[in-house]
Amino acid sequence: MFKTADLYDAHGDEVQVVTPLLRHFGGERRFCGPIVTVKVYEDNLLVHEQLKESGEGRVMVIDGAGSLRAAIVGDILAQRGKDMGYRGFVINGCVRDVVDCGRIAVGLMALAANPTRPKKKGFGERGLAVAFGGVKFTPGEWLYADEDGILVCARKLV
Repeated sequence: MFKTADLYDAHGDEVQVVTPLLRHFGGERRFCGPIVTVKVYEDNLLVHEQLKESGEGRVMVIDGAGSLRAAIVGDILAQRGKDMGYRGFVINGCVRDVVDCGRIAVGLMALAANPTRPKKKGFGERGLAVAFGGVKFTPGEWLYADEDGILVCARKLV
């Protein structure tokens, strides 16, 4: 089991530290895995599309442009992510169904909760590097999250 504080102490010159903007909403507070990315704006159709692929222990980083006007992930997508083998979600945006999400054994970090449903028009992109919280999230790099925060590293540390 890892701790981000210990990883930072041992590998501080290799890791990026995400600005502490995100809160935990999922049932798992400690999760890690290779990054897969989705970039959307108040729309989650591409998140649905990504969740058709096996997670294989990956973490989905969703850049929702920091919008607080609509949730991107709720209990249905959180459960689907867990069922498909994703370790967690890190969202620059909102979530909903937070009580139910808290019962699902998957990492789920986001800016805030909002009951508003997202659009489903399919605007956005998958598989590109995204940036928020002072960090660039590149597909294939590793993300480590726990109660202390989020680290990103070009390689697997644990």
